[in-house]
Amino acid sequence: MTMDEKVERHTIAVLVDNEAGVLARVIGLFSGRGYNIESLTVAEVDQAEHTSRITVVTAGTPMVIEQIKAQLDRLVPVHRVMDLTVEANSVEREMALVKVAGTGERRVEALRLADAFRARVIDTTHTSFIFEVTGAPSKIDAFIGLMRPLGLVDVSRTGVVAIARGPEAM
Repeated sequence: MTMDEKVERHTIAVLVDNEAGVLARVIGLFSGRGYNIESLTVAEVDQAEHTSRITVVTAGTPMVIEQIKAQLDRLVPVHRVMDLTVEANSVEREMALVKVAGTGERRVEALRLADAFRARVIDTTHTSFIFEVTGAPSKIDAFIGLMRPLGLVDVSRTGVVAIARGPEAM
């Protein structure tokens, strides 16, 4: 890799047939070529058409990203591949459940910070909270970072979901 080949983070949406083995084929394309997946979400988006949307966040040089898109486009169950990072102005969101244990001042500070991040308390005991926080991945990262010194116990993240702005469908 030369100095010109900068590694970039890309969010790629893939519309596929909702059938057994499709996700394994898509993921196999990444693992078989040594490409990393930073985030992966998948769900059925049209029950009548039996289609699912896979959102993959990956990183690579522009040439590697182009290879990934071209190879995804060649898979038989794939209907459409869209690089939301370059092809569209898009919105990205993620949800996380964050468990924080603490009492006294730490507990009060965790609640204050959660309020600032618009995180919701979805479970509480005398010594812990579970917060639900949604937003851009950077917001989730910041919230987790601030909870570490206050007694962060556990984190569960959904992965990135993304959609292009405007009236057009994928």
